[in-house]
Amino acid sequence: MNQAARRLPVAEDASPFLPALANVEAEKGLLGVLLLDNRCLDTVGDFLRPHHFSVAAHARLFEAVTAVIEKGQVADPTTLAPHLAADQALADVGGAAYLRQLLAAAVTPLNAAHYGRAIHDFHLRRGLVGISRDSIDGVCGGDVETDAMQHIERTEQKLFELATEGDVRGGLAPFKSAVVGFVDQATAAHERAGGLVGVGTGFRDLDDLLGGLQDTDLIVLAGRPSMGKTSMATNIACNAARRYVETRGDEGAVVGFFSLEMSGEQLAGRIVAEQSNINSQRIRKGKLSNDEFSRLAMASGELHDLPLFIDDSPSMTVAAMRTRARRMKRKHKLGLIVVDYIQLMEEPGRSQNDGRVQEVSAITRGLKRMAKELGVPVLALSQLSRKVEDRTGNRPQLSDLRESGSIEQDADVVMFIFREEYYFRKAKPSRRADEDETDFQRRLSKWEERVRQVQNLAEVIVDKQRHGPVGSIELMFDGEFTRFGDLDVVHGRADD
Repeated sequence: MNQAARRLPVAEDASPFLPALANVEAEKGLLGVLLLDNRCLDTVGDFLRPHHFSVAAHARLFEAVTAVIEKGQVADPTTLAPHLAADQALADVGGAAYLRQLLAAAVTPLNAAHYGRAIHDFHLRRGLVGISRDSIDGVCGGDVETDAMQHIERTEQKLFELATEGDVRGGLAPFKSAVVGFVDQATAAHERAGGLVGVGTGFRDLDDLLGGLQDTDLIVLAGRPSMGKTSMATNIACNAARRYVETRGDEGAVVGFFSLEMSGEQLAGRIVAEQSNINSQRIRKGKLSNDEFSRLAMASGELHDLPLFIDDSPSMTVAAMRTRARRMKRKHKLGLIVVDYIQLMEEPGRSQNDGRVQEVSAITRGLKRMAKELGVPVLALSQLSRKVEDRTGNRPQLSDLRESGSIEQDADVVMFIFREEYYFRKAKPSRRADEDETDFQRRLSKWEERVRQVQNLAEVIVDKQRHGPVGSIELMFDGEFTRFGDLDVVHGRADD
């Protein structure tokens, strides 16, 4: 790098690291070839921006060249003359004479994209230095009101934003690329003879209706308290992780479970109780026989190496969740994210006047973006409003989504868990003052018969599916072991 280049005014993100973190000759070479052949902008215009240049004059010149070309005009020293006269930064480096220097430094058009990527890479490097400097200043600058974890999350968020900006693989692609990708997915599903393109839930009828949980989809699983939302989520997570191990990664998924309500130990207890057929209350109270404890130890050993990761941090934000999920995707090939549940998440930086509905809307939009950016399904649990309790039959519907905002709009799939048994047991009849014993016993018998009919039955109602049919399926639910299972309709029991 010559001395003249070092004296050029530099962009804010370059100083004082210009000698090590900039390639001024590459910037000059790219600008020169753009002036000679405007078509070269097509090779760098989708990812290169003015602020990526380390020299302020180069940034202004690239902006001017881009503006002229996008107007359908030719960008050369003659057409750029008005910009040179009006821009002091360009005048300071020599004006028209400097343009002639750039023309002399021009690279061949074939190398334009390579030089553009080099300029972009040095911008990212300067960004890394800036983030490091800001982190040091924040930690050592006496900001006692911010704890260490908040500093870490802020730094991770900045790194994520820089990494996203640094991903130059996007842009328009030919339709054949999308077709090839879909055919590859369909071929893999056909070879598995399972008919699934997405991550299997482990429930036969639900997978038949959904085709599995699809990559980039936001799937909302909603229900009133005590319907079994968390149990269903842990069952799906465990099924997907187990299938991943059994097929050596060909099916199932590595699962990231963000639990904002329950601790990791509580979730583990549910899963172990399900696998060992031991009542979770007995486990917590320590009232286990030797045989039960042996079953507990065996089930725990089998579950020990499942690729299921739990984050039980409270008050999680979408930004923090996305950063952690991105890290997990890189390290462990994350294939499914579960969030329990939406209404416990926070979206900082919003005005108090926005209201909770707008905040939840921002959260669901963030979850959908996370699913698309990471290319994995996101299964997010949601509460329902109390309107369900006041409706005859108590069956949930889309309008019951609590603080719904854009939950219905952003979700690709919305499904509800409904257990009629729960409401029937709450409505056990009592004898009226004007009712004789015979009539009361008749009513009580009808109620008992109806309870027997719906006992251990759960219904999953798919009320929205962007890419497929809606409908409902029945599952077995064993509340003692917090376990759902496929229903054998012929014999009225769960499949083994």
